[in-house]
Amino acid sequence: MWKPSQTGSMNPTPTPEPPRPSAPPAPAVEPPVRAQSGGGANAEQATIGKGLFIKGEISGSESLFVDGKIEGSINLPGNRVTVGRNGQVAANITAREVVILGKIRGNVSATDRVDIRAEGALNGDVAAARISIEDGAFFKGGIDIRKPEGGGKAAGASAPAEAPKVG
Repeated sequence: MWKPSQTGSMNPTPTPEPPRPSAPPAPAVEPPVRAQSGGGANAEQATIGKGLFIKGEISGSESLFVDGKIEGSINLPGNRVTVGRNGQVAANITAREVVILGKIRGNVSATDRVDIRAEGALNGDVAAARISIEDGAFFKGGIDIRKPEGGGKAAGASAPAEAPKVG
């Protein structure tokens, strides 16, 4: 089927083809933007990509997805912190909810729940109202289960401790 005389006619055909492959990469950039917009439907979410390394303190008022490396502290009360499969965090984390698919070395304090998925690893203490550890997950540390929004009940529990001080 291929003949040297057809080579000249085939050369113009490959010239239009390179613009066609360059068109699909442009739409390939759009899906990640849509994925971030989908995450923003419920609330805003910041992302730390796997090529980023942050050393210091992170605080704010939106949820965070970590796929890179962080050293320091993460303070996002009332928000969710998700450590992705590629995420490596050496920090104390304070948030409403923490989901671990990567690795955390540090203490985690959540007002709602901590979820350690099968691929996740946590070296540190957990203080939360609820905790979930899937089969295959790694956890080394202590667990302190706190009652959610039960400040009044906790005060009632501390009242007997005050009684011996009086007497």
